[in-house]
Amino acid sequence: QVQLVESGGGLVQAGGSLRLSCAASGRTFSTSAMGWFRQAPGKEREFVATINGGGDTTYYADSVKGRFTISRDNAKTTMYLQMNSLKPEDTAVYYCAARRIGQSIVVHALDYDYWGQGTQVTVSS
Repeated sequence: QVQLVESGGGLVQAGGSLRLSCAASGRTFSTSAMGWFRQAPGKEREFVATINGGGDTTYYADSVKGRFTISRDNAKTTMYLQMNSLKPEDTAVYYCAARRIGQSIVVHALDYDYWGQGTQVTVSS
């Protein structure tokens, strides 16, 4: 079984930055693609970014491209999301996710097998 624990959320003013972390435990970390999703109140969960098992391939939603950076440290079994130039519309609960098998990046929530509990990010205007 895999456990994912997010941290780093909080309240920040528009234009500010936050770095989210996702600590993974329970199985071989470096063989699985991982991703970040978010869900705002009253909206469906949406894809934010994904990274392959080796950490050398990434893909972003258009809404965050150029502002957010996904990365991972396989030695620390931790994934990160650096969020810069935050906007009020980035306000959401952010979730990290991992595939059970498969190193390739994927963007659909149904392709991920493990999820964290979420961390709240609130951006004030």
